[in-house]
Amino acid sequence: MYEAFDLRRDALMELIDALSSTPGARSVVELSLSPFFRREYPSVYDAIACLFQPSEPGKADEERREWEQKWMRLIASYLPEPQERKFWLFGIDVVPIPRLFSPTLPDRTFVYQPNTIKGNKPVTIGHQYSHLVFFPEKFNDDDAPWTVPLIVRRIHSDEKATTVGVEQINALIRDETLPFHDEFCVNVADSTYSAVTHLGPVVKQEHGNLVIVARSRNNRVFHRQPPPVEGKSGPGHPTWYGERFDLKDSDTWGDPDEVDEIPFTTSSGRHYRAKLEGWCDLSMTGKREWPMHQFPFTLIRVRVLDREGNQVFKRTMWLIVIGKRRHELSIREAWEAYGQRYDVEHYFRFGKQRLLERAYQTSDDEHEENWMCIVALTKAQLWLARDLAQSLPRPWERHLPEMERKTPGPSFVQRDFGRIIRQIGTPAQPPKPRGNSPGRAKGEKQTPRKRHPVIKKGKKAP
Repeated sequence: MYEAFDLRRDALMELIDALSSTPGARSVVELSLSPFFRREYPSVYDAIACLFQPSEPGKADEERREWEQKWMRLIASYLPEPQERKFWLFGIDVVPIPRLFSPTLPDRTFVYQPNTIKGNKPVTIGHQYSHLVFFPEKFNDDDAPWTVPLIVRRIHSDEKATTVGVEQINALIRDETLPFHDEFCVNVADSTYSAVTHLGPVVKQEHGNLVIVARSRNNRVFHRQPPPVEGKSGPGHPTWYGERFDLKDSDTWGDPDEVDEIPFTTSSGRHYRAKLEGWCDLSMTGKREWPMHQFPFTLIRVRVLDREGNQVFKRTMWLIVIGKRRHELSIREAWEAYGQRYDVEHYFRFGKQRLLERAYQTSDDEHEENWMCIVALTKAQLWLARDLAQSLPRPWERHLPEMERKTPGPSFVQRDFGRIIRQIGTPAQPPKPRGNSPGRAKGEKQTPRKRHPVIKKGKKAP
């Protein structure tokens, strides 16, 4: 990592070490008080600004994409190959970064953010960041929910999360230098990414080794394959869709092609069983540029039942499994793969609570993107140190279930990361004091920063 930095590599390395070992920091500038950051507090902001600097303003987006690819190759070289499962598991999701009181920060929009108070709209003002992550293989039910970030990209006001997700997946699959380029890969996502605007561009790229497992909304209508045409087809448009498969109308379902039942026990000791039903070769209505009738998929219905056979959750889960190699996944493997998608929620929460993901205040959107990348590199570094860390529980945490894990979780690795750095050292060189800065000239006046309005997206994309 140290050798991959272009500018201010010493300050950047010490900043990441400070963030990796300071769980109690309340602001980004407070990281300068860490014993692993041997510089003064202005070097914190200087390091963030120098993480990525484009050579020309007109090529900033193109150069940042190449820069992201460099870091993804570095992290991917340390990913372990799958042992028990037969595929590499990835996931994609979006996290909001609220910026309610930052009128000088450009490109702010109304973004989705869950709200626990009933009746309040789940929106806030700020930015959104799309995360493409890797899910390490779990060998025990109580393994820590580790997630490894690969690509972190801001969603601009003229973009959608689905289109940015397509770009991230293409960057992941097309790179021939990655260890999983010719391997079987599975990407899991929530219902946002089951839309035609996301699935259409991905499957049209003909990524032969990629299968997507995405949750579907409960009110969608799909179609079965049309009956085969005997002899010469008549005049008119060919039949693309067969009988309706309405998720709200059980009379249109028919008998499933595959059925499975999986008993499991929750962390609280409750015994449930998941009943899975799969229908093969369904199709969804597409668009002119994305003829989805050419890309059939498998639909899975998931219900969680208790011992008496009553449904535990009010809503039924529907999963779409689409891709050329979808038949190599059983409905059980698809459901288990999607179940690991929820680890990304722990990943987001850890970034917000312990890694100051939302605490960096700036009026430059490029500096904010740099900070999000620093947080992602810190998460990757903590994951690589998981086998070296020791659990350091507080007195009231000694009897928690997490204490029985063989590998500690992210929070416990962060507590012990200081000891690891003291043992192995750091490649960063100590600072060389060069005297006091002259500061601003007497009588100099600063130009007020420009205020930017909040952008409200319309119903139609620009």
